[in-house]
Amino acid sequence: MQRNLPALSDQSFDLLVIGGGIHGACVAWEATLRGLSVALVEQSDFASGTSANSLKVIHGGLRYLQTADLRRMRQSIRERQTLMRIAPHLVHPLPVLVPTYGHSLKGKEAMTAALKINDWISCDRNLYLTDPQKHIPAGQMLSKQECLAQLPDLPPEGLTGAACFYDAQVYNSEQLVLAFLQSAAQRGAQVANHTRVVNLLKEGDRVVAATAQDQLTGDRFTIQAKTIVNASGPWINQLISSAIEKVAGPQPLAKAMNLVTRPLFGPQQKCAVGITGRAPGSRLFFIAPWRSRSLVGTWYGPDSGHSKPPSATSAEIESFLADINQAYPSFNLTPDDVQWVHTGLLPSYGISSKTGEVQLTKQFQLKDHRREGLSGLLSVAGVKYTTARDLACRAVDWVFRDRSQISPLSLSHQEPLYGGQISQFQRFTEAAVKTYGQKIPAQTLQQLVHNYGANYPKVLQQVSALEHDASSLSDQRVLAAEVKYNLRNTMPQTLSDVVFRRTELGAVGHPGDEVLQLCGHIMGEALGWSPQKRQAEVQQVQQHLEQQRSGRPSEQQSSGQVSVRPPCPV
Repeated sequence: MQRNLPALSDQSFDLLVIGGGIHGACVAWEATLRGLSVALVEQSDFASGTSANSLKVIHGGLRYLQTADLRRMRQSIRERQTLMRIAPHLVHPLPVLVPTYGHSLKGKEAMTAALKINDWISCDRNLYLTDPQKHIPAGQMLSKQECLAQLPDLPPEGLTGAACFYDAQVYNSEQLVLAFLQSAAQRGAQVANHTRVVNLLKEGDRVVAATAQDQLTGDRFTIQAKTIVNASGPWINQLISSAIEKVAGPQPLAKAMNLVTRPLFGPQQKCAVGITGRAPGSRLFFIAPWRSRSLVGTWYGPDSGHSKPPSATSAEIESFLADINQAYPSFNLTPDDVQWVHTGLLPSYGISSKTGEVQLTKQFQLKDHRREGLSGLLSVAGVKYTTARDLACRAVDWVFRDRSQISPLSLSHQEPLYGGQISQFQRFTEAAVKTYGQKIPAQTLQQLVHNYGANYPKVLQQVSALEHDASSLSDQRVLAAEVKYNLRNTMPQTLSDVVFRRTELGAVGHPGDEVLQLCGHIMGEALGWSPQKRQAEVQQVQQHLEQQRSGRPSEQQSSGQVSVRPPCPV
């Protein structure tokens, strides 16, 4: 996958996809699988917006039982199964414990019934999963003693037990987006990051092209396409206003926030935990194990529109912490416990007049703009990471209808993604450790397999004389190989692209100045950066690390003697 801007302007494509998040990436992959010529551009870096700031959970839809929405449950169950099958290195089963209290909707009786219904609705959840590691067990109820054995730090007052069921977790959400894009590129799609669509061009009432700008040089060029899918998230209406005079006002957006904190249930936590306050109507907080820390979500609030990409304020973070502490005072979370802040934007209906809370859009949106006098343009707004592939199928169906053609059958539910050619994940990982374990620590190998799947040997090929050097490889040498591999395969253009979206360096905090300088040096040599440019890139990453940690600039810069590789939750 190479950034080739001339190739975007020297041909006419069947489809131009605008936006390189999870929904745009899925549309590009779906369209190439069905034989369309595809171009995709992203104004920043791939997966740099809300797609990077999710809770990393692929939900099976258990919560839809509350509204008896069995159709959405089936859709979620199917898509969870699909993602584990086509991206076996990136999507894995995740056990979830929900403590039970009393005998109401939070009690054992209600949860027992919910788990039985869920197992019945998802009776075929393992039907097409040949890898035992991906199987989703039946739900079960735990006694109070069994619950405390798994979660010894859980406050015991009023506890009656716990419901145990399984969802799935994305090991690295940015790598999942890249896997869709690399898969599309392998089949001929032309993709480019840091390339912004400035306006749409039309002939009569039909969109026929887009003017794009290279964000790195300022150069502008034209991309011709028979159809355009607009998957630009918060910028959807802003973009189409260039082609439609009377476009509807901007849709309200909700700010979503997830926090990375110290491990709330101990560093060895293996399951996610759903907790609620004891009062009626209390919110559910989801606490998942993440890089030997806790990933806590999700807080929602109105988006002021002042900042895109959005950032959480200190007041919003402190409000979220107060809500969590109210649910479980023993956590006693303070801003100093927050190691990273994830924020993103989601479509909403605005603020509820009854509750004063933000109302999230529950369904995806496919908007055909011919009703506004512009044909050949579809805007896509997704609401769930889990169902992005299914939404892409519907969008590409629309593309063929727009072209008055019969759509080929979708195969994306069974075609492995880039790096996903793994029949049994556990056996594959064990083979990697057996092959390279004398040279590379097992934990490092496991992380490589989780991130790159079947392509992890291509990363190791970037280490000079690997096969002939009997000495062990340091984490820094493997990291250097990762940076070189990504420079050759995933088109990072800035140091931020590497630190935050190509490696795990920026996943949970400051990785250390020495590591940043190493990555900057490798990228500088490859991309021809001057010493001044390289240092500016390092400073930009440092500034972002400081601001994202707690929603405000840190009082002092991290000295950063953090391990290059945080522990891998295998």
